[in-house]
Amino acid sequence: MHVADGTSWFRKQEDTDGSPHWLVHQHQRGSPTELETEEFQENKAFRWPVASKVDGNEMLEIHIYNYSKVFTNRLIGTFRMVLQKVVEEGHLEVSDTLIDDNNTAIQTSISIEIRYQPMDGSVRVWSDGEFLDVPDDRDGMFQFETESLLSSHSHSSGTPPGRSSHGIPTFRKAGKGVFSAMKLGKVRSSKDNHKKGDDPAILETEDLDRKAMRIGGGLDPDTISLASVTAVTTNVSNKRSKPDIKMEPSAGRPVDYQISVTVIEARQLVGLNMDPVVCVEIGEEKKYTSMKESTNCPYYNEYFVFDFHVPPDVMFDKILKLSVIHSKNLLRSGTLVGNFKLDVGTVYSQPEHQFYHKWAMLSDPDDITAGCKGYIKCDIAVVGKGDNIKTPHKASETDEDDIEGNLLLPEGIPSERQWARFYVRIYRAEGLPKMNTSIMANVKKAFIGENKDLVDPYVQVQFAGQKGKTSVQKSSYEPIWNEQIIFTEMFPPLCKRMKVQIRDSDKVNDVAIGTHFIDLRKISNDGDKGFLPTLGPAWVNMYGSTRNYTLMDEHQDLNEGLGEGVSFRARLLISVAVEILDTTSSEIMSSTEVQMEPVSNISESATGKVEEFFLFGSFLEATMIDRKIGDKPINFEVTIGNYGNQIDGVSKPVAGRKKKKDGVGESDEEESELIQNSSDEEAEDDGDLVSVSTSPPMKPVITDRNYFHLPYFEKKPCIYIKSWWQDQRRRLYNSNVMDKIADKLEEGLNDVQEIIKTEKAFPERRLRGVLEELSTGCSRFVTLANKDQNLAGRTKLDQERLKSCMREMESMGQQAKTIRSQVKRNTVRDKLKLALNFLQRLRFLADEPQHSIPDVFIWMMSNNKRIAYARIPSKDILYSIVDEERGKDCGKVKAVFLRLPGKKGFGPAGWTVQAKLEMYLWLGLNKQRKDFLSGLPSGFEENKAVKGTGLQAVPPISLVYNMKQVFQLRAHMYQARSLFAADSSGLSDPFARVFFSTHSQVTEVLSETLCPTWDQLLVFDNVELYGEATELRDDPPIIVIEIYDQDTVGKAEFIGRTFAKPLSKMVDEHYGPPRFPPQLEYYQIYRGNCPAGELLAAFELLQIGPAGRTELPPIDGPTDVDRGPILPVPLGIRPILSRYRIEVLFWGLRDLKRINLAQVDRPRVDIECAGKGIQSALIQNYKKNPNFSTLVKWFEVDLPENELLHPPLNIRVVDCRAFGRYTLVGSHAVTSLRKFIYTSPDKRANNWAHTARLANGYMALTNGTSRSRPYSRPISHSSGDIVVNMDSEPNIKKMETVVKLDATSDAVVKIDANEVEKEKEKKKKKKKKGEEVEEEEPDESMLDWWSKYFASIETMMETLRAQEAAWAEAEEREDMEIAAENAEIKGDDSHVKGTKPKEKTKSKSSKDKKKNHGIDGTEKKVPKPRVDELMVYNKELESEFDHFEDWLHTFNLYRGKAVDDDDHNMVDDDRIVGRFKGSLCMYKLPLSDEITREAGFDPNMGMFQSIPHNDPINVLVRVYVVRATDLHPADINGKADPYVVIKLGKSEIKDKENYISKQLNPVFGKSFDIEATFPMESMLTVSVYDWDLVGTDDLIGETKIDLENRYYSKHRATCGIASNYSLHGYNVWRDPQKPTQLLAKLCKEGKLDGPHYSTGGKVKVSNRIFLGPTEIEDENGLKKQTEEHLALTVLKHWEEIPRVGCKLVPEHVETRPLLNPDKPGIEQGRIEMWVDMFPMDGPAPGPAIDISPRKPKKYELRVIIWNTDEVILEDDDYFTGEKSSDIFVRGWLKGQQEDKQDTDVHYHSLTGEGNFNWRFVFPFDYLMAEEKIVISKKESLFSWDETEYKIPARLTLQVWDADHFSADDFLGAIELDLNRFPRGAKTAKQCSIDMVLNEQELPTISIFKQKRVKGWWPFVARDENDELELTGKVEAELHLLTAEEAEKNPVGLGRKEPDPLEKPNRPDTSLMWFMNPLKSIRYFIWHNYRWLILKTLALLLLLLLLGLFLYSIPGYLVKKLLGA
Repeated sequence: MHVADGTSWFRKQEDTDGSPHWLVHQHQRGSPTELETEEFQENKAFRWPVASKVDGNEMLEIHIYNYSKVFTNRLIGTFRMVLQKVVEEGHLEVSDTLIDDNNTAIQTSISIEIRYQPMDGSVRVWSDGEFLDVPDDRDGMFQFETESLLSSHSHSSGTPPGRSSHGIPTFRKAGKGVFSAMKLGKVRSSKDNHKKGDDPAILETEDLDRKAMRIGGGLDPDTISLASVTAVTTNVSNKRSKPDIKMEPSAGRPVDYQISVTVIEARQLVGLNMDPVVCVEIGEEKKYTSMKESTNCPYYNEYFVFDFHVPPDVMFDKILKLSVIHSKNLLRSGTLVGNFKLDVGTVYSQPEHQFYHKWAMLSDPDDITAGCKGYIKCDIAVVGKGDNIKTPHKASETDEDDIEGNLLLPEGIPSERQWARFYVRIYRAEGLPKMNTSIMANVKKAFIGENKDLVDPYVQVQFAGQKGKTSVQKSSYEPIWNEQIIFTEMFPPLCKRMKVQIRDSDKVNDVAIGTHFIDLRKISNDGDKGFLPTLGPAWVNMYGSTRNYTLMDEHQDLNEGLGEGVSFRARLLISVAVEILDTTSSEIMSSTEVQMEPVSNISESATGKVEEFFLFGSFLEATMIDRKIGDKPINFEVTIGNYGNQIDGVSKPVAGRKKKKDGVGESDEEESELIQNSSDEEAEDDGDLVSVSTSPPMKPVITDRNYFHLPYFEKKPCIYIKSWWQDQRRRLYNSNVMDKIADKLEEGLNDVQEIIKTEKAFPERRLRGVLEELSTGCSRFVTLANKDQNLAGRTKLDQERLKSCMREMESMGQQAKTIRSQVKRNTVRDKLKLALNFLQRLRFLADEPQHSIPDVFIWMMSNNKRIAYARIPSKDILYSIVDEERGKDCGKVKAVFLRLPGKKGFGPAGWTVQAKLEMYLWLGLNKQRKDFLSGLPSGFEENKAVKGTGLQAVPPISLVYNMKQVFQLRAHMYQARSLFAADSSGLSDPFARVFFSTHSQVTEVLSETLCPTWDQLLVFDNVELYGEATELRDDPPIIVIEIYDQDTVGKAEFIGRTFAKPLSKMVDEHYGPPRFPPQLEYYQIYRGNCPAGELLAAFELLQIGPAGRTELPPIDGPTDVDRGPILPVPLGIRPILSRYRIEVLFWGLRDLKRINLAQVDRPRVDIECAGKGIQSALIQNYKKNPNFSTLVKWFEVDLPENELLHPPLNIRVVDCRAFGRYTLVGSHAVTSLRKFIYTSPDKRANNWAHTARLANGYMALTNGTSRSRPYSRPISHSSGDIVVNMDSEPNIKKMETVVKLDATSDAVVKIDANEVEKEKEKKKKKKKKGEEVEEEEPDESMLDWWSKYFASIETMMETLRAQEAAWAEAEEREDMEIAAENAEIKGDDSHVKGTKPKEKTKSKSSKDKKKNHGIDGTEKKVPKPRVDELMVYNKELESEFDHFEDWLHTFNLYRGKAVDDDDHNMVDDDRIVGRFKGSLCMYKLPLSDEITREAGFDPNMGMFQSIPHNDPINVLVRVYVVRATDLHPADINGKADPYVVIKLGKSEIKDKENYISKQLNPVFGKSFDIEATFPMESMLTVSVYDWDLVGTDDLIGETKIDLENRYYSKHRATCGIASNYSLHGYNVWRDPQKPTQLLAKLCKEGKLDGPHYSTGGKVKVSNRIFLGPTEIEDENGLKKQTEEHLALTVLKHWEEIPRVGCKLVPEHVETRPLLNPDKPGIEQGRIEMWVDMFPMDGPAPGPAIDISPRKPKKYELRVIIWNTDEVILEDDDYFTGEKSSDIFVRGWLKGQQEDKQDTDVHYHSLTGEGNFNWRFVFPFDYLMAEEKIVISKKESLFSWDETEYKIPARLTLQVWDADHFSADDFLGAIELDLNRFPRGAKTAKQCSIDMVLNEQELPTISIFKQKRVKGWWPFVARDENDELELTGKVEAELHLLTAEEAEKNPVGLGRKEPDPLEKPNRPDTSLMWFMNPLKSIRYFIWHNYRWLILKTLALLLLLLLLGLFLYSIPGYLVKKLLGA
């Protein structure tokens, strides 16, 4: 059984009178314990074992007595508390005042800590050690935080002398091991724990580990934080929080976006015989495709581009809508078939920001019961500035169109989406701002006679492109709606955010009052234990522009939700719920119109209990106030919600309307001063506080020429505000815990990145520590969150979120543990990525969607005008008694930077600080408020507004500090680098200004540099800081360093800013190691949000004692002689220097632009580094020859030993004009010299073993396709040689195992020549077996360059797939290594020794893939025919070969101001004024002799031996342009008419007459020859222009290639090396030099031994032997001996030759992005091309390869429709009601509906049988390789020329019912893809609908192979339920002929000559009545109705007689009468 015990720790806080002996008397359940305590700083623990569970209502009572030896002990005070909280939490810390007998509070206060452990263990268990073992000094706790692994001195170690090193109580939370102490690093310690005492304990660095062991019980050094690297965090503080460096708001600034949508085709559209058009709509913009006639599966392949310039939030909320419209034309809008919606953000969050070839599922918004209406296949991509989109390479579309598997949906969304209702309930709002000016109010008052609320609010909700509104509540500041808005949308929705907006309804302008976005991802969870979106009922806070109403609100955008709101606007009570619909039920509303309906009211308590909150703030310092503001008095206003707001401030809710949060009862007249607001009767028990929300106005004092400060010296103003909110602190607490874990993680990961970047030792240790912290933090969260009781007002979301957060955190903790165990030296980077994912997940989880307390705003007012603000999230300053739950800035001094509101804050205005406040804030429940001052720097007295009455509760209105310390700050400003160019020269004149407290100083100005080395010590004397000395030591204020550019006229321009913390030393500390002198550190400089350079500096803060400055360490070193009174950085701090020599290779200058309109004529290059430098020779005439005459020069310079501290090297180009004038052309700063440091060859010994390792290590994986050629495989031979086994047919060979070899033995390489023969044999055998081999051996004559190209593209695609598989494998291998390591095998070599060699080789070679079926399921495919291939790079060649800078580097020269743009990662191309070509090499002196002693060493060339001459050289440049893809449309019709333009130097080739009409993916297939002279003409520009009939042609995009670097590169990029050597055919060798000549030349240049050819197909090069075939066939098929294959083998493996080897450029096609200078950074398409170069002095090259596009072949398809059967019967007979159909068949080749052909009509078929014998003839042009039909036609009447389309070859046959007067009825159709369609059935019986449904499974045939097919095929159509049904069968014969064959035997259409078909034998019924009326009468009428007819005739005769009788009777009668 557990013993439960309550334990208390005490500390004495305020002395009472009397002796120092105390007696404590405690009761619990009547078992008093009395004990006499010692000196009262000792901590005593009391325990009670209790027999039964402690009841929550029991009381703990503590009596404190004054102990006396003589008299009885006098009771001083009592402390009582109910144990409820203890019982619940198991642990509590309390501090409270004691009360005396009369129950009045007395001065003494007590602090105790209580723990309780029940028997059942329901409260967390704690161990004795944790509780009783108090670490002996609290600096040990900080040790981990501040210990810097980067420095050899440790910061802040040791207790200052004179402080006792024991007896300091450290209060820690239960279960907080050392990890959590480190995690949340701020250990709370008592106020007076600095009693002078025993021996000074100074901790040496090496003790650190020991000490850590003692506290943490075996803590590994991994956990030591590297905080000091990330400048700001140098000392992790306990009372100050870190400021955020990035100042400028990033939200709300417009950016460029380009959205491209390709609509490829649509399938399975529901509807009969439709003419579909696809409409693409983004936001308000619509674009339409062309219309396709009468088809349900139209093929479009049309490309649309939308350009936007809007803020990211606006962009990502725009809805992208694809709709299919049926029969739309100019006159009618057409009917909607279905649509598909998603928001742009969803696309952007996809990998590569795109969906590629995905099927969007259409649904009908008007009928949600209808199901799927069809699919559209499309590509959608969203490109922001600087994103590059990798388009998957467009290969032929043979991939089976698996619609279900490729739906357009993000990962993790089910393919079957259901309809759902989204209910947004709007209950009420409060705190709306006054929306009219006071003038208007007075006017209205005059007319109406009463003063009404002047706002008519309504709420508008936008979701998924639909809007819903509530009703308008006339003139109300506290409107109550109680309405719900219902959206019907698919679930999960593809639209992420719901926008809820309160608007003011006004006839003139309807404006937004405030906006809130609900992110659906945050209010739902899609996991298996997830929950549907749910929210609230909860209040959401809305922020926007300031509340004082003006007619034209300049910040109206903020109310629309753009940018960060600068003031509270209102809060709105809403809830969201989702209900999944069952679409089968009948009573459902089928439309998706938005509905609105009333809902019932909601109870008060539903959102939580209203509690009184207390906000306290104190302004400790206000500095850096911008001088522009003027010197009027300045004050600060703090508001939370509307509380504290001067305009419509709010007082406490009156009892009657307690539920409302703001009695806007007080009207504006009472505004004068808030203090008067409180009327007497409101004063309740606690002397109801009056809120003070503004600081008193004060005139600013000048700091320097830019800034003021306010003179708050010892008197610090305070504010306090009471406010009433629903108590939902729990939400914020959970967020805080997660945020703190995330902050900790982020800091740790920054450290790890820093260690990796600076290449320090053991990054893996630090990473393990970080992960350890993370997992502890996660488990801590779970324990904290577990005790979350069932509070009032907890919503469903709270409960669900809590559960899911706990699950997430738990799993994250587990994962972190697992990953921690896997962190190895070589996996640090991958694991770091995983850890960064954790960080994002944490940040996402921590963001609480249901607000509670609004944010706090601090406004600076000058002369009552609002100038600048800061917004502080309330959760950051929220108090909790649990350490982890407390906000990170609560009760801490925080540096707050104020900024301008809204748009004013963009750009330069946003970079300047408006003011910097040192501010202390505390927000908590009023009843917890006794601690609110505890975090302030100690040593103050409170100054209260109300004197007397002994109310301890009244907060002070100001604090008076009576303790102040005097310090001297020394700022060692050493240098800055990579600053921002601020002058037009492209340089800056930088100086730094250092601010500390109210002081500022500047360094000197260094002119014309971006990398100033100031080397200057700034001394700030007599800096007065308030507070206690020891606190200032641990936690000094921050220093702000701003860097400016000095301008001769006007104000200095801001370059950037950074923060630092000084290292502080108190009087009684020793100045010496380990902490002093401080080390230089790098601080990142920011300008707005963009990095703008780095500062290398150190800062120390030294206390000046009573003895004055004499005690400080002397400032050694005289003042600098040259620079006057400027102090240099002292010796202990500045880096140690040693001597280096820097050699510079001067090659030449390129592309220099004009300077001030004058050409550059005689340029020179100046190189400078650390004050030393050198000048190049002068170029005499830049036009004639821009290269330098002297190639190599050198200079010596003293540089720091530490490479990281090397100063940048500056390259400047000046133009020497007449009369000794110089003009700066441009400059370049080389920031890091590391890559130019020379390492001697023996260090980088390129030996065999190394190469073999690389070949098998991860290299093949990491560099993508670059290494995907097969590597040679060494196999050991008995002779000790190395044999490298090359394989002529890598398709077949599997790779062998790797063997480690040494570099001394010889190597042999062999190639099997007979492999090819074997392959052919196999084929023959196969055929003999009588199996059908689909693909025959390709005919050599059929193969052309394009065969090679398409084969290569396919290979590339496979390689990419293989790579993915290989990545997965690498993961497995990693686990194996970990396992191996745990089994005590060293894991580092395991991947070389070949633990799993077979698998590793999978991705080695792209060709190997073909036979390596295992990976991508290609088993089904027939072996591919063998085609020689080339390399297709899906990027530029440069990126593959390191920009060809193997020895010649290009440095861009800049000039002009840098642009103020967000994206500094993009080079500002406008600033580049030219390029300097050359190189650098630096090495430490003295250099070893062996290098200089080498044979043929040229001393003039230094380290740059064997470099070619730079004399001008003539070259033939041959540019091949294959094709362009995804061009940006240039014409209004969304197309372009592209043609190619090639420029090189002065020559330009325009291929304008060969433009390609209306095509965005043109195939050019052209080569161009240009002669050029390097170096004058070396930059090749290939541009694609758009041809226009009128006006100038527009540039679509261009790409630039530096040919010179390619020409001189060792990679030999002049002409790619083919994979095989042949003399003729499509793969002819195109280099004028044969492989043998090339090899001989390379060996000679590399001073290699060889090549030695010997019999048996061997060649030996530098102790390597290669084997290969030795025969070659010429055109006539004769074989002859050759050594070329051998030489080529060596060339393909040149990278394996030791010392000189490097990869030679293979025969290739590169893909280059096209860019347009007007749209920087956004790709305008890509171009595939390659360049060959041939020197004119060498042998002439052969003719260019013909790559002209394949001409489509002309074919004729003859389709004979013999019969139909079982066609459904549509018509009812008029007379007989019999079912019949008048059948005819229509057919066309897809896409050519205009040439549709119909058979004649088979009338009156009663059985569905029809006989036709009718022939269709379709001539068409077909591209075999791409399997596409090519059609050329004019788009419209007005088109200038024909447009070429490529469409799939698909034959469509349809069956129709002919009607005479109405439109014909469509009955069914079948579509046959001529390349793969099911075989026809032999008889009508065997023909079934399965032939369509199971198309995938059935064997397919191709008409191009079979030539002639006959059979039965089914006709299908969709019924009402959207199911396919069989509607008929057709017997047809397809016959394919080439155009020539068709000419030889012509046929007639229909049944006409020549070769007529016989007439069909139709039954007599099938006649047409007007052709043969009698026959049809006989058949139809007489046959059925003869009796009816006879009867009718008889009756007619009777009637006739009667008629005649009646007609004639009158006449007769008259006659008779008259007797005539």
